[in-house]
Amino acid sequence: MAPGVVAAEVDAVRGAVAAVVPARTADNLLVGTWNLRAFGDVSRTWAVREGQSPKRDWRAVALIAAVAEHFDVVALQEVRRSTAALRFLLQRLGPQWKVLASDVTEGSAGNGERLAFVYDSTRVEPSGLVGEIVLPPVVTQPAAQFARTPYAVGFARGDVQTVLTTVHVLWGRTTARLVEVQRFAQWMRAWADRDDDWNTNLLVLGDFNLDRIGNPLYEAFVSTGLWPPAELSALPRTIFDDDKDRHFYDQVAWFSHDDGTSTLQSMRYTGRAGSFDFVPRMFAGLSRTETSWRISDHYPLWVEFTLG
Repeated sequence: MAPGVVAAEVDAVRGAVAAVVPARTADNLLVGTWNLRAFGDVSRTWAVREGQSPKRDWRAVALIAAVAEHFDVVALQEVRRSTAALRFLLQRLGPQWKVLASDVTEGSAGNGERLAFVYDSTRVEPSGLVGEIVLPPVVTQPAAQFARTPYAVGFARGDVQTVLTTVHVLWGRTTARLVEVQRFAQWMRAWADRDDDWNTNLLVLGDFNLDRIGNPLYEAFVSTGLWPPAELSALPRTIFDDDKDRHFYDQVAWFSHDDGTSTLQSMRYTGRAGSFDFVPRMFAGLSRTETSWRISDHYPLWVEFTLG
């Protein structure tokens, strides 16, 4: 496929995203999260051939960039050990876009994955805080760490700071997921409650592999006061969801006080949040499974805040 044809596709996707995501202004902050399926290697061609691997090519990454560029910062899950696709994504986004990424969580449960934040350096800058969440031995007991270590990064614009913590919770047995979600929510609550601990405007976002609102996984997530905006509650999370099979895997949330008021400071949720359905606009003619290996099996989520 010629680059000119890809450019036309990219422009069409940009227009579709702009129709649902608010424009970036001087006083707003747009935060996104996206699980990009097996986002590792990339075929160095604009049109991958039948039988070629990986299925994700330059065209696919260019289309992903056409979505990501509408956010100020976006958390990415399932970034793999190979950073070829991630580096090409940055190339497509432009020189003002930067990345902060964790190392790969080793072991079979880690699945060769790292977590990353891609951000527009003309809109936000790192505040200086970067860390991975490791549970203390007194809590964990032997071999009870997170399957994929959560990753926290502080960002700032002017005097307003926020800390974004992203995670990809273990998939599989519900009991194992429940333990991870409980421990993560409890750890984040304790961090949020500590005084003078670089924790202003603490947000969590990523793939928590929550099943349904009201089930034990979801209740564990919200039990410590984490508040996901209602505007996200009815949205499908994966391209395979339908009216009979809805999940709430991906979330963006922050803490509230006991009276229900937000803990955010100099930063206010605007009431605008959503996703972007890329399936009708990318790789027409391919099945959803084929599209998932090129783009993702998850939709991106976004939330808008005003600053000041």
